[in-house]
Amino acid sequence: MEQTLTGERADLLETLRVHRQFLRGTADGLTDEQAATRSTVSELTIGGLIKHVAAMESQWVDFIEQGTSAIESDPDDWTEFANGFAMLDGETLQVLLDRYEEIARRTDEVLITLPDLDISHALPTAPWFAPGARRSARRVFTHLVGEISQHAGHADIIREAIDGRKSMG
Repeated sequence: MEQTLTGERADLLETLRVHRQFLRGTADGLTDEQAATRSTVSELTIGGLIKHVAAMESQWVDFIEQGTSAIESDPDDWTEFANGFAMLDGETLQVLLDRYEEIARRTDEVLITLPDLDISHALPTAPWFAPGARRSARRVFTHLVGEISQHAGHADIIREAIDGRKSMG
C-alpha cells in the first residue's frame, strides 16, 4: 500500500504519473508496426520513444541509488545510443510498455522512500555536463519530468501523423 504523501514528493509523484500517461497514451490502440513507424522526417517512433524514456528513467534512478557510475557511458558508442531510440526486430509495443510500467513503479518507490531528496552525486565527465557538476535526487526527479514531457510531445506529433489522433484538442 502506498503511503500518503504531501508536499514536494506528492507533487513530483503526481507530475511524473501524469506525464507518463501522456506518453503511454500516444501508444493506445497502435499495432507493433504502427509503433515502429517513422511518420515524420525524424527517426523517432512511438515505440522507440517509450523504450528510450524507460531506459533513461531507469538509468537516472540507478544514479540516485548507486552514484556516478550508473550513468557513465562510452561517448563513442553511437550504435547503442541510436538503438535506444528504436524498436528493433523482435521488440513489441506491449513488452516495451510493460517494461516501462515496471521501471515507473521502481521510480515511484524510490521517490516515496528515499530518506532525503538532497542526496547528490557527481555527474560523469561528458560534454553535456558542466565540469564538476553534481545532481541531487530532487533535480533528477525534475529532470525526469522534463524528459518524459518532451518525449510525450514528440510522440504526440508522431501519433497525429500516423492516424490523426492527438493527446489533446
